[in-house]
Amino acid sequence: MKTKILMVCLGNICRSPLAEGIMQSKLPSDSYLVDSAGTGAWHIGQLPDPRSIEVAQHYNIDLTKQRARQFTTEDFETFDRIYVMDQSNYDNVIKLAPNETVKQKVKLILNELHPGSNEEVPDPYFGGPGGFYHVFKLLDDACTVIQRDLISK
Repeated sequence: MKTKILMVCLGNICRSPLAEGIMQSKLPSDSYLVDSAGTGAWHIGQLPDPRSIEVAQHYNIDLTKQRARQFTTEDFETFDRIYVMDQSNYDNVIKLAPNETVKQKVKLILNELHPGSNEEVPDPYFGGPGGFYHVFKLLDDACTVIQRDLISK
C-alpha cells in the first residue's frame, strides 16, 4: 500500500505544486503518492503559476501535468500526511476536519525543518522570480527531511 502525501496552499498554483513536484522527485512512485490542493477555489483546473513551472524546470522537475484542485474533506481519508504552507491554510484545513484523529495528519511543512517554530512558507505570488526560488529552497529542504523520515520507517 502506498503512503499518500498531500501538499496544501491557498490557490494550489505556487507553493503546493512546487512541494508536490519536489516531494515526487525524492520518493519512488511505486511506494508513494504525492498530490497537492488549495484551500481556495479560484484556480481549479489551471496549471501551476508559470513562475513555479519555470523554477521547477530549472531543477529538472516538471509541473506541467499538475492541475489545481480544492482541498476536500475526503482528503482526510485519502492521505496519510497533509502538509500546509502557512497558518491560514492550516486553520482552513483543520476547520474541515471531521474528528480529532485526522487533525493529527495536518502539519506546517516548515516544522519538519524547525520543529515547533511554526514558520510559514511565504506566498511568492505577488513578488518576482526571486521569491519562487526562495520558496523552492525552503520546500526542497523540508522535503528532504520528510523523505529521510519516510524512508527510515
